[in-house]
Amino acid sequence: MQQAQQQFHSPGYYIRAASTPWELFGAADLRRRVFVEEQGIFTGSDRDEIDRIATPLVALSTYAHEADAVVGTVRIHQQEPGLWWGSRLAVDRDFRQVGRLGAELIRLAVRTAQTRGCHTFLAHVQRQNVVLFRRLHWQPLGEVTLQGVPHMKMQADLAYYPPLSDPAAGWYHPVRRGIGA
Repeated sequence: MQQAQQQFHSPGYYIRAASTPWELFGAADLRRRVFVEEQGIFTGSDRDEIDRIATPLVALSTYAHEADAVVGTVRIHQQEPGLWWGSRLAVDRDFRQVGRLGAELIRLAVRTAQTRGCHTFLAHVQRQNVVLFRRLHWQPLGEVTLQGVPHMKMQADLAYYPPLSDPAAGWYHPVRRGIGA
């Protein structure tokens, strides 16, 4: 049975800016499932005024190399010229063991902002994710509490994130056998 299940595992993931209605809906639905239902941080919805100006980014699972579901998301926005924020990083519970989906979304977020003139990229990171961000060359700036949840304000070292010429195209992230598969 396990061998039969492996035949249907996604061979890889598209990491890119959301560009279709189903991707935007999928990102919003994933955020609701993670931040409202699973973590209980918000009641009803996590949507806020930033959603009107933010660029949603997604990780898309594939079936036969065609995108079929939003399994990760993060949003970015420019607060003032050159100052960018990332927020609402979420990976579907069933895909958290897939190698590097969160890290790939973080990379896409900072590289997309770099393309758009970023000189500073910040995020409020939940405590359990600080280690991941530190491994990705982010520095802690201080602890804060948001919605009753401890976070660390962190800043990306932009030297590790070259600009990305086409965030809508993004890249394909293959999953290698034995690594998160």
